[in-house]
Amino acid sequence: MNLVWKLLRQHISKPQLAGFFFANLLGMLIVLLSLQFYNDVVPVFTQGDSFIKKEFLIVSKRISVAHSFSSSASAFKDAEVKEMEAQRFTKSVGTFNSSQYHVDASMGLAGMPALRTELFFESVPDAFVDTDLSQWKFDQQHGVIPIILPKNYLTIYNFGFAQSRSLPKMSEGLIGAIDLMIHIRGNGKEAYYKGKVIGFSTRLNTILVPESFLKWSNQEYAPEADTAPSRLIVEVKNPTDDAIATYFKKKNYETDDDKLDAGKTTFFLKMVSGIIMGVGLLISALSFYILMLSIYLLVEKNTQKLENLLLIGYTPQRVSFPYQALTVGMNALVLCLSLVFLFWIRSYYMDMLYQIFPQMKEGSMLPAYLLGGGLFLIVSIINVWAVHRKVIAIWYRKGVRL
Repeated sequence: MNLVWKLLRQHISKPQLAGFFFANLLGMLIVLLSLQFYNDVVPVFTQGDSFIKKEFLIVSKRISVAHSFSSSASAFKDAEVKEMEAQRFTKSVGTFNSSQYHVDASMGLAGMPALRTELFFESVPDAFVDTDLSQWKFDQQHGVIPIILPKNYLTIYNFGFAQSRSLPKMSEGLIGAIDLMIHIRGNGKEAYYKGKVIGFSTRLNTILVPESFLKWSNQEYAPEADTAPSRLIVEVKNPTDDAIATYFKKKNYETDDDKLDAGKTTFFLKMVSGIIMGVGLLISALSFYILMLSIYLLVEKNTQKLENLLLIGYTPQRVSFPYQALTVGMNALVLCLSLVFLFWIRSYYMDMLYQIFPQMKEGSMLPAYLLGGGLFLIVSIINVWAVHRKVIAIWYRKGVRL
């Protein structure tokens, strides 16, 4: 096989192979880097429980003078909810249901009272809750109500109320130590329940209880009250869709502009990453074409030598192997160097991100490894097949002459 390789490599153009190598290295690095950068940066804009956070908008009717005197004027009717579900930018719609009875809560720590206040409860369908739902069920037998608080409530308590009254500050891990007693009154009935804070939400700025509990308690303590929702939570396909703003303006709806801006940032990041990855794939495809063209030209230059090798008994597989080994070896070297450069570049920009966002979680490099390995296999298989096909064509021509 060494003699075959020495014979065939005489017409190999080193500048052509070098051009292919560096072009393919650049294309592969751009593809892997764009995917890895997207994987690492997206959690900064979509902090929550998933890798890619869904886009949600909290929608309410704009408050006017008429709405201030009539609570029903600001509520959503069933027809309006169905109309929202039918919009082309909508994926799903959930409703905020509110408690229609009086709620008092007393909170304490280690048996010592710390705060007493009036509360209200709201609920949304479980699919829209952005915390762990393993404890998200009302225990009617023991009278325990699971509660999810907005994350900014903890900040307000720690740096406002607790600091001014010399109370201990609370972390999310210690929040379960709070003694929370809920007093509900309505419909001539009253009852005491134990509240348990099971998590904090960054998406929903309200005091959440399970939807099943709220429906049951409204029926129990306020059966005659109007329970029409005053707010909607809408999962949208694309937060930058102009149809959203147009529809909301037409219907006199309003939403949380900050969340809409965060969704636009995430969508923009997806678009930029997709464009960069597309450019990388284009460069890789062009370099692959350069390689195939170089191999075809090399085979054409060595046609006479290949025919002679086939005539003296060498099989097409043995004749093809040096070219196949050359292309696969170069592809493997490109992949290895791309991963080395990727690791080096990633360590550089991750240090910068950690300085800006100390709490961010490091993303996995597994998707980049899988993508690089997949591209290597696809390109190598095509290279091996194309070289073998070309040599087989020469072998057939040799057989025809015989």
